[in-house]
Amino acid sequence: MEERKRIKTALVSVYHKDGLDELLKALNAEGVKFLSTGGTQAFIESLGYECEKVETLTTYPSILGGRVKTLHPKVFGGILGRRGLESDREEMQKYEIPDIDLVVVDLYPFEDTVKSTANEADIIEKIDIGGISLIRAAAKNFNDVVIVPSKAEYEPLLNIVKEQGAETTREQRRWFATRAFGVSSHYDTAIHAWFEK
Repeated sequence: MEERKRIKTALVSVYHKDGLDELLKALNAEGVKFLSTGGTQAFIESLGYECEKVETLTTYPSILGGRVKTLHPKVFGGILGRRGLESDREEMQKYEIPDIDLVVVDLYPFEDTVKSTANEADIIEKIDIGGISLIRAAAKNFNDVVIVPSKAEYEPLLNIVKEQGAETTREQRRWFATRAFGVSSHYDTAIHAWFEK
C-alpha cells in the first residue's frame, strides 16, 4: 500500500466560504491545526475552532492595502520545503519554518469583476497574487502538500478525510495538483484576455 502523508497544519485563506464549514469540521475533528488571514480567520474562529494568524507566523501585518499578506518565506518555505530532503529540513529548522501540509485557497473573482465594472483600477485589484502563488507552490510540492484551489475541491477532500482520516496518498495529492494548475491556467488566460482588449 502506498505510504500516506498526514495533514497536521492547514493554511486556509478563501474568498468563497460556502461549503467550507463542513470541511473545516472534518479537519478539526482529525486534529488539524489552522493558519489563516483576515476574513477567513474570523470565519474559522466563528465556528469555534482555534486559528493562528498568518501575521503571528510571519511577524508582519497585512500591508499595502491587503496586497501583501501571505507572501513570506515562513509561509512559502512551509509549503515548498521537501520533507524528504535533509538540507531542506535543516534550513526549515534553522529559520523556524513550520510544515504546511494543506493549502485551501481560492482566487479573487477576476472574471466576475470584469463583467460587473469597466473601472480599470477595480479590475486590477482583483488580479490575485498571493492566492495564485500559494496554489502554484503547493501544487509544485504535491509530493508533500495537498492543494485545494477552489470550492469545487472542498467535497473531494472532505470525502477523503471521511474515508481515510487526514491522510492522503501521492496519487490523491497529484490529482489535486492537476486541478490546481487547471485553475491557475484558466485564471491567467482570463487576465491575459482582458489585457489583450
